[in-house]
Parts: sequence; C-alpha cells; structure tokens
Amino acid sequence: MHQPLYKDPFTGEYILPWVRLHGTKDYYDMVSILEDFPSLHQTFNLVPSLIEQINDYAEGRASDKFLNLTLKPSSDLTWEDKVFIIQNFFLANWEHMIKPFHGYWELLKKRGFYHHEENVDNVLRYFSEQDFLDLQVLFNLAWIDPGIRANDRFLKGLVEKGKGFSEEDKKKLAAKQNDIIKRILPKYHELEKKGIIELTTSPYYHPILPLLCDSHSAREAMPDIELPQKRFAFPEDAVEQVKRGIKMHQDTFGVRPKGMWPSEGSVSRHVIPILANEGIQWIATDEEILAHSLGRSIRRDNSGHCLDPSILYKPYYASAGEKELSIIFRDHVISDLVGFVYTTWEAEKAAEDFIGRLSNIHHSLEDPESCLVSIILDGENAWEYYRNDGRDFLTALYKRLSNNKLLRLVTVSEHLNEHPSKDQLPMLYSGSWINHNFRIWIGHSEDNTAWDYLKDARDALIEYENRLKAKGERLKQEEADKIALAWQEIYAAEGSDWFWWYGDEHSSMSDKEFDELFRKHIKKIYSLIGKEHPVSLDVPIMLEEKLYEPSVKPTAFINPTIDGEVSNYFEWLSAGRLERTGYGVAMHREGKGGVIDSISYGFNLKSLFLRFDYIREVINLSGATPPLSHSGGGQGKGGECRFKWKALINFLYPKMVRIEISVEGEKVDARMLEKDGGTGEFAERQKIESIAAKDVVELEVQFKKLNMEKCDEMRFFITVDGGERGFERWPSKGYVAVTVPSEDFENYNWWV
Repeated sequence: MHQPLYKDPFTGEYILPWVRLHGTKDYYDMVSILEDFPSLHQTFNLVPSLIEQINDYAEGRASDKFLNLTLKPSSDLTWEDKVFIIQNFFLANWEHMIKPFHGYWELLKKRGFYHHEENVDNVLRYFSEQDFLDLQVLFNLAWIDPGIRANDRFLKGLVEKGKGFSEEDKKKLAAKQNDIIKRILPKYHELEKKGIIELTTSPYYHPILPLLCDSHSAREAMPDIELPQKRFAFPEDAVEQVKRGIKMHQDTFGVRPKGMWPSEGSVSRHVIPILANEGIQWIATDEEILAHSLGRSIRRDNSGHCLDPSILYKPYYASAGEKELSIIFRDHVISDLVGFVYTTWEAEKAAEDFIGRLSNIHHSLEDPESCLVSIILDGENAWEYYRNDGRDFLTALYKRLSNNKLLRLVTVSEHLNEHPSKDQLPMLYSGSWINHNFRIWIGHSEDNTAWDYLKDARDALIEYENRLKAKGERLKQEEADKIALAWQEIYAAEGSDWFWWYGDEHSSMSDKEFDELFRKHIKKIYSLIGKEHPVSLDVPIMLEEKLYEPSVKPTAFINPTIDGEVSNYFEWLSAGRLERTGYGVAMHREGKGGVIDSISYGFNLKSLFLRFDYIREVINLSGATPPLSHSGGGQGKGGECRFKWKALINFLYPKMVRIEISVEGEKVDARMLEKDGGTGEFAERQKIESIAAKDVVELEVQFKKLNMEKCDEMRFFITVDGGERGFERWPSKGYVAVTVPSEDFENYNWWV
C-alpha cells in the first residue's frame, strides 16, 4: 500500500486526492474482508509516507483541492472551479466506477468522452447548478468501496437516489469518507494483533535505496546507461530513510516490523547491512532478481508455469560482511495475472485459474510443505479495473483457499519461523521488480536532471551546515529547526515517485503536478537555508516537445501490402514499434483501457507506413476471433474489429500537417489537413487512398505529399479517440522523429 507525499511544502495543501480516495475505496476493505476468512493469513506493507497522510486526513489536518471543491456549495462555484470539476471529477474507471451510476454516466456523456480545454466554454453551457452538485457527490461516492456502500444505509440510499442530490447529502457523504479513513489504521492494527496479518514497512518516502547508496549501481544491469552529471552516493540517506520508516511503523502499530518491502523491490548488496543493522529480518523482491543473482534463468512453459519450482519457491539469505537477511522472491506470472489479466475475466474463472496454478506448483514439488509461493502486487491500483472493485474475485478466491487442503496462506514471518532460509545467494543482483533494473528512475534526461537538482540542493544544505558549525557557536533553536526541516525536504525529494513520472515510461493526467511538487521540495530546501533557488527550478523538468526513443526502431526498408491484413511475416519485420507503456502500475489510469495495443511504423524510399494493432479486448467486444499476437506479424486473420474510433497523426515538423483517420470495421477514411497560415485553422488538402482496415489498420503516406525530401527529419505523435474507451496519445509524451531515408539507409543499419 503506497502513495507519495502529495502535500505542498509551501502551502500544506494536498495537491492530489489519491490518499483520501484510495483510503475509502481500497485501504480499509482490502484488510477488513479478511475478517470473514480468518484462516487466510496475509502480509500487508504500508509505506510510512502513506501512514503520515492517512493520519493527516483522519485528524483533520489534510485538505486537498478536490475535497475543497466538493464541499463548496454548487451555487458558489466560480468559472475556474467549474472548469476544474469538469476536467477532474471524471477521474475514475469509466466501466466499473462511472457506468454503474446512471446519473454519473449521463454527466460523462454530456461532457463528452474526449474533453479538450478548447471546448470547455461550450461544455459548461450545458451543465446546470444541479449537475455540478450531482457531480460533486457522484465522484466521491464512486470512490467508496461497493461493499461499504452496500452495508451503509445512508450510502446505499445515495446510490439508489442516483441524482438530484442536496447539499446536505454532500456534507454527510464527506463525513462518511472521514469516518472510513479514521478506521483504516486501527483495523490493520486489530487484525495484526489477532494474528491474521503481518504488517511490514518501507523506507519512509519510498526511495530507491540502491540509488541513494550509489547512483552508479544502475550500471550493473545497464552498463551503457547515461547517468546524471553528478554522482549521488549517500548511503547515510538510505540509513535515515529506513530508520524513519521503522519509527513511524513502531509509533503507529506499537511494534518494530520484522520485514520490509524495499521500495519497488529495489535491492543491492549495499542495502543488506543497512537493513540488518535496523533489525529487519527479511525483505522481498522479484524472481528476475533471483535469476540474475544465481546467474541462471527461471524457466517457464507456454502457459507461464514455472519449470524450476525447487529454485523459485523457497526463501534464501544474502550476506554482506557479518550481516545477513532472508529474501523471498515473488512469482512474477501469478502476481501479474492478479494485477493485470484477471481484471477482464469472470470472477469464478479467474479464481479457478489461480487455484489451478498453485495446485500445479504443489504437484511439481518434492517437498511442498516447506515451499513458499510469494504473490506480491500493488495493494490499491488493480481493483478499479475489476468488476465490483475486485470483491467478487477476492471472495471467490478466498472461499476456495479456505477449503483447500493442499494450500495454506501464511505471513512471511510465519513461514520463516517454520522453515528458516537455508540457501545462501552467491551475490545479490542490483535491480528492482520492474525489468530487474532501475531504468524507470534514472537514465532518461528528465530523470538525470532531477537527480542533479537534488544533488545540488543537498550540497547547498551541507555547505550551509558547515558554515554554521565553523562559527564554533551552538546552533540557535530556530536554525536547528530549519536544518531539520530542510533535511526532511531532501528525503521527500528522494522519493521514487517523482522519477517514476519523469521520462518516457509512464504518463498520467497529473504529470504536471508531480513535476511541480518535486521542484517545490527542492525550492523549499533553498528557502529554509536563506538562499535563492536556481532559476532552472522555475522551469518544468517535463517537456512536452521532446524526442521519444522507441524500444524498437526501423532497421530496414519495408514494403507492406496495404490491405488491413498481416498476410506475410516479413511485411513489418523491420519496422519500428510504439508499445503501450505505464498501464497497471501507474498511480491512476484514465479511461477504459483504450483501443490500440501497438503502432508499427516504417518506410521505403518513397513512403511512410503505419500499422495500428488492436488490443484483444476491443476485438472481443466486436465478437471476432482475437488475433494471436501483435508483434512481428503473428496476427492471424479473423480478428476484424467493428469498433468505431478515430485517430490523428500530428506532424509537428518541418510543417504542421495532420492526417485524420476514421475507422468503423472495414470502413475507413483518411484525409490530410494542413494549417492555414492566415486563419490558423486546419483545412482538408487531399484524401488519402492508400489505407485499409480489417485485422489491423494499415496506412501509406508518400513523403512528397508531406512535402518532405531525402534527409529531412519529420516529427509526429498520434492521438486516438476511442469514444467510451477513452483517449490515447502515442507516445504518451513527446514525439517520434523519423528521417526521410536515402538509398544507403539499409547499408548503414547493416554495418551498425
């Protein structure tokens, strides 16, 4: 369970509402459901910065803009207030959180599934004072767990009412929210005392510990990574983050934790003594870290079943000098099935598959009694993509587990008490639970800039402290307090979440807010030590107009047949590809999942080619046979999508040109629009005939139609409007650059 620190260090206001909203939707019910299944023991990790914020809300110290605008009478809303509400009070899963409320769904349709700032005046004309009051209520009501709503007479009454709410309804709803939040931490404490759960912690502000110890540790998994200009190597900060995390846990629950989830499962040999010295007995990370630590792969069959169960399903211990820790490694496949795949399955079918996989593991082991299967995932982010907030799935699963004689749910410490670690790792590989490296948090130019800003601020604070100490006088209390607060801002700025949103890997509706918060933490450090902050901190680190580097780039000319079918494996083999990123692991995912799974692009001497591949869910909605694969041309026939959607290919350079595509099944239309220098409006210039839609959508655009010549660089991004399925941007940030090739393009790439 994790949220970053949303509090503005200058105003004290919470910039984003996700602690409050996940508090009412996930944090309480995820643990309270176990009261009905007391034999199922589980381990919950609560990040200290989350605990701090839950306490702030519970004790009335927290206020966020979303809450303030909820409580404001709809008759008093200003134009700016209404714009904010229209843009932000639909941030919920459309299928599972908005559509079940008829009144909420009608308001979304009235606003429009794709909303742009340019249209806001037109939209506001259609929203009445009562509409805004209903939206204030429904947004907050949808973010309360369905089980809680069903068991509370007042909340159930609001659901049945549907619309036409009163200001009094709204006030009572806000009070209910606060009541739920007040019960969260006591419920965890209660169930731990009953022995049903084990509670663990993380470093206080959720930093990547190996990178605090030494930013150069990123090179172990990525030898060629471009690192920040200034090396960040402060293991003492890692120690402090761990100490503070343990203290918060002990102050909250009365005991020191035995286990720790190192932020993002990030480990290295340097963190072992840091954690062991503070009394941490075990940590957890991903199976890929185990594989690289052992120097061998963890093999799996085509269904994802582990072929090396005796290696994966047991605890190990790692040593550094005289210090050692037990380490468990999560089953990557089962964990991701719960997080990302079962969301679209029927609850009973998903539970059966889960149990079947565990039973398969049991039968594959010589001594199953001593083995531990670790299933580890985000505690809050998956459930809004399940029907009924995941309760149907969890109930179906927990009932089966309660009656299963082969399987026993235990806390990690329970297992280690019965079966202590016997196998020592030869070394502990430096990486995280995402691709066994740290690429998400370091290496991109934005990440590296943030690390350099952090290092500069830390150096400035150290210099300030040394200057005061050089005076030989005892620090005044005011000075000591400011230094302590400045260090607190350093630790907050070290949190992983700021770096998570920098770079190309992830994007959200709140990128701007995360960027601002990080820079405000850095600015606050300079403010506390009485020093002017660098002007660069006034400029966003995130830049919209930046080059995006796809993981797969074109390697040779392609000459596909534009027929909407992948009829030949080699047609698109040498193309580049944009792939979906950031889904399922983001703080919040907007919309209903999108339409497109990947976009391939390539060229020959005359033309640019694009291919749009559908996500399986869209094919299923169309009633067609799903394609086999989107990669390398493995998509089979029979996967026609009859879904209606639109796309815009936006060329930014060297000329402002758009290609507008409309698709409905095999009906497809494309036209080129060019910006009029006088009016600034885009007007149609010509139709594009070379386009086809069937299993996929394929498009050819001649370079001469784009007025581009050999060696010109073109820059473009693509937007996809899927109606009810939401709006997508490819790439999520920045643009793709393609140079119009010359005859020697293939020769160059051959030698490279």
